[in-house]
Amino acid sequence: MVLEQLAFGLFALLTLASSLGVVLVRDVWHAALLLGLALSSVAIHYIMLSAEFLAVIQVLVYIGGVLVLFTFAVMLTREDEGNDTEVSA
Repeated sequence: MVLEQLAFGLFALLTLASSLGVVLVRDVWHAALLLGLALSSVAIHYIMLSAEFLAVIQVLVYIGGVLVLFTFAVMLTREDEGNDTEVSA
């Protein structure tokens, strides 16, 4: 019982810290990675509540779908910062 409460407290702290990081971090890529960590820890909370179906749906839909969509959006809309040479006519 004590071990379950300790694990719950650890994952609750992980969820809160990564969710706060999503809001406060300036880089969009790091925010997407922290969002994946937050969603993964929510799936672990579902497993601790014996709601395995919800945990699988959390992983498949939110982590597998939404986070991949965010990742592709970040990768496709980012500008190259190192290639600032302009062609002069």
